[in-house]
Amino acid sequence: MKRFSKGTVLLGIITALLPFFFIGQAHAEETDPIYEKVKENGVLVVGLSADYAPYEFRANVDGKNEIVGIDISIAQKIADDLGVDLKIEELGFDALLGALKTGKIDVVISGMAATDERRKEVNFTDTYMEVQQTVLVRAEDADRFQSTADFDGVAVGAQRQTTQEELANTELTGSTVTSLQRVPDLITNLKSRKIDAIVMEGPVAEAYVTANDTLALAENVTFENGVKETAIAISKEAPVLLEKLNSSIETIISNDLLSQYKEDAFRLMFTEEGTIDEEQSFWEKYLPFYITGTGYTIFLALVGVLFGSIGGSLLAFMKLSKSKALKVIAAVYIEYVRGTPLLVQIFIVYFGTGVLGLELSKLAAGCIALALNSAAYVAEIIRAGINAVNKGQLEAARSLGMNQIQAMRFIIFPQAIKNILPALGNEFVTVIKESSVVSVIGVSELIFQTGVVQGASFKPFLPYVIVSLIYFVLTFALSRLLGVAERRMKTSD
Repeated sequence: MKRFSKGTVLLGIITALLPFFFIGQAHAEETDPIYEKVKENGVLVVGLSADYAPYEFRANVDGKNEIVGIDISIAQKIADDLGVDLKIEELGFDALLGALKTGKIDVVISGMAATDERRKEVNFTDTYMEVQQTVLVRAEDADRFQSTADFDGVAVGAQRQTTQEELANTELTGSTVTSLQRVPDLITNLKSRKIDAIVMEGPVAEAYVTANDTLALAENVTFENGVKETAIAISKEAPVLLEKLNSSIETIISNDLLSQYKEDAFRLMFTEEGTIDEEQSFWEKYLPFYITGTGYTIFLALVGVLFGSIGGSLLAFMKLSKSKALKVIAAVYIEYVRGTPLLVQIFIVYFGTGVLGLELSKLAAGCIALALNSAAYVAEIIRAGINAVNKGQLEAARSLGMNQIQAMRFIIFPQAIKNILPALGNEFVTVIKESSVVSVIGVSELIFQTGVVQGASFKPFLPYVIVSLIYFVLTFALSRLLGVAERRMKTSD
């Protein structure tokens, strides 16, 4: 019998298994978890920040308010090529990559530049658009800035975490850079003379110049690295979906579909004469946004205070209990929540639940975050109210045969509620105002809707004046109602 060496046997085994290896590789390249989810659900979830005309903004289409723009047309083309429906998730720009990494959205199509820093966290498709960066100034200052050297000591604005911010810091020599999340807020700062220039993408700047005769482009200012390559952000775990997206982008570019997308976007922004459509008054156009936002704000406040009061009562009793373990748990929770910003807590709830595999909607995450935050403050209010009740009341109740729970329920707690009603009212007012923070994750409350109105109307200041009046009416009416309740309770004395 012929004997084989160990090396020959090993080579034979590898040769025999090699076809199976390539079969496995071929299968792996046919799908990925993100692509499988998209196909299984029949929906491509696209994240964006709809305050960036003409890329994405809100407009009335056939009597309905919709998010439209160049990026929306691209997203719809990709969804059609995949054979699935398109779903838009509107978020703050800062929250987009976090939502992508935690699976809240499938891709980001929001005029995003494929920077080296972002590539460390996510993948990017091929470039679908190259855009020249420009500088937006007040019309009266158009001749003041002739080159990048003219910005020494000048206050310059840019959108946070963008190519524009990097250019402002590196090429506008000596400038003082103010970075904000939203473009309408930058426009407000420019028009109110808080800043003197904004580094902005060409098409976006042109849209604002067309809509505002008080603004102009610093046409002679050019950047050495002013060409931005815009691409779609996608998870590193989606190589197959990435390939599909690149195929759609190739089709868009080769067929020059971008020209049509830009034309459609400008048609929705302006009339044929190139001016803002004034057939409807400001109120007729945008009152529904404020009504929707007010409804969400009231709902968030009610849920936050209701469940915050329940949770706060439980925490207060835990802190007043004889159990050291319960006392420590309540104390740690209260101090942690009161010692961290509400914005951080909202991000933890919204993105943290995604990491844990829990799929919470934006509204549910906002309600939970507000309730958890409110509970910590309500707990201290209730604890103080209970401690303010004379200890003799408890002793008298116990001497009448009541147990501890009955005494707290029928004797101590009713008196404590009367004492803490003003403080609870203040907490309700605070929650109404703090609910504005949930706009960062795309909940359509008042501040979010105000941003929508800003982007659609190109009026950076008026929408904030209106929303301030709405908040005042809400808080003033609540204060008066609480005053009535407080006076009625006093009559029972």
